Amino acid sequence: MSQVVATRSIHTSLTRPTSGSAHHRAQSLVKPRTFASKVLPHQRNNPSKVCSRSCLVNARKSAPAEVVPVSPEDDSKIEEELQHLRGIQQHSDTSVGMWSKPTFRRKTKIVCTIGPSTNTREMIWKLAEAGMNVARLNMSHGDHASHQKVIDLVKEYNAQSKDNVIAIMLDTKGPEVRSGDLPQPINLTTGQEFTFTIRRGVGTADGVSVNYDDFVNDVEVGDMLLVDGGMMSLMVKSKTEDSVKCEVVDGGELKSRRHLNVRGKSATLPSITEKDWDDIKFGVDNKVDFYAVSFVKDAQVVHELKNYLKSCDADIHVIVKIESADSIPNLHSIITASDGAMVARGDLGAELPIEEVPLLQEEIISICRSMGKAVIVATNMLESMIVHPTPTRAEVSDIAIAVREGSDAVMLSGETAHGKFPLKAVKVMHTVALRTEATIPDSQMPPNIGQVFKNHMSEMFAYHATMMSNTLGTSTVVFTRSGFMAVLLSHYRPSGTIFAFTDQKRIQQRLALYQGVCPIYMEFSEDAEETFTRALDLLQKQGMVKVGEEVALVQSGRQPIWRFQSTHNIQVRTV
Repeated sequence: MSQVVATRSIHTSLTRPTSGSAHHRAQSLVKPRTFASKVLPHQRNNPSKVCSRSCLVNARKSAPAEVVPVSPEDDSKIEEELQHLRGIQQHSDTSVGMWSKPTFRRKTKIVCTIGPSTNTREMIWKLAEAGMNVARLNMSHGDHASHQKVIDLVKEYNAQSKDNVIAIMLDTKGPEVRSGDLPQPINLTTGQEFTFTIRRGVGTADGVSVNYDDFVNDVEVGDMLLVDGGMMSLMVKSKTEDSVKCEVVDGGELKSRRHLNVRGKSATLPSITEKDWDDIKFGVDNKVDFYAVSFVKDAQVVHELKNYLKSCDADIHVIVKIESADSIPNLHSIITASDGAMVARGDLGAELPIEEVPLLQEEIISICRSMGKAVIVATNMLESMIVHPTPTRAEVSDIAIAVREGSDAVMLSGETAHGKFPLKAVKVMHTVALRTEATIPDSQMPPNIGQVFKNHMSEMFAYHATMMSNTLGTSTVVFTRSGFMAVLLSHYRPSGTIFAFTDQKRIQQRLALYQGVCPIYMEFSEDAEETFTRALDLLQKQGMVKVGEEVALVQSGRQPIWRFQSTHNIQVRTV
């Protein structure tokens, strides 16, 4: 059967000669993907053609995709056209709230690390407007005072924003092994001998201290030491009681406090250090939404942290960072114990052969999808944009691959923390993710995400709501106090947006991480029908749905609202 897809991926069939222009792409971008954008009502009986204004799109099983450049020049042209179209809508329609932000049109979420380049009120506002969904605090850098400032600014933004929300993720430092302080950088050359010692205060041209007392015991003769994930490498030649003598294989400039890895091995340090516990307590006090826990090796670490959070009555979800060799044999148990995973490719590629990283990325995403867990792809996604205004083509492909593999979110680290072009990096990530999503075909049959939800009647309703969304092109409306039903719908990946209404601010912020979910805060009334009406009115006024559009309203989940425990239903309503 021919499949009709009226997205930007089929512009070659248009009769208008300017189909490849920035103007035309902006018009495509500004329209929400609904069934009405695929097949106009008066032509639903004839699925072989789609008429949009004066344009004709022929149905095909496949069509060549239009390549959309992501250069700053192209991005600015698209932005100009978007602004023009928004202006037209503001004059012709009161539904203007949604058009000012890209967050709800793009399904894949963006995590931005906040640092010296972006820790001001102005920059956090601009990042949010550009497409940031989660603000990440890297506890390896800065102090509690600087992170407190960022948390306060994000909370201030959330308090004043009507149709957008930013979640807060605290990323622990973990058991990092680092070299000591040097009076000045040392140039290491290939073949040179160099010593790492557990004696404190050593910093000469021939050797430097390390901050890990068991370093000598953890390495063996023949091991390969990597500095900063492979920027330099040294081969272990011999050991004494307190020192490791190496030969430089790949030289470079060694600076103070550089990160050290041993290829194929993990340090025997605890995953959560004393500093990490202090940072975790800081997160509890500030009610952050997520912890990203570094160098998790087994599920016991996750259970320990979750028990601590339970004792503190803290509702914070745990994202495990898969970045050590020891974590790979325990992937299933680690992810099962957690609320999600981050593919931290930097240290993962240092401790394991780099050719394994893309395979592990795909496997981790697949496991998370099958378990109904959130998954984030991180590290080096737009690394070149730390110093350059445009990305490499390989980086663009990297983002597209993560989106196609089904990641909930993609992450920026140094690009937004200390890079020269943080806003451009976010815009590139937004544009590439949006463009890639437009080419992913909608499947009528939702994916089977495994046995994790089989004990809940809600899964059947999420499955059929997704099938309805994929078949009719409807958005889905769900009301939740725990976030469970919205997360379940997200993992089934319906073609339409999931509008998740909640009367809990914490749940609204947490749902900002999940693919395809647009979390909206609204007070619920005792009367279900009144709440439904107010919700649809809000969506219409914000421009998220249009009058006459159909939406699927799902009543299901763990905690019944306006229904009996054993009653679940799906309604199709017209706005």
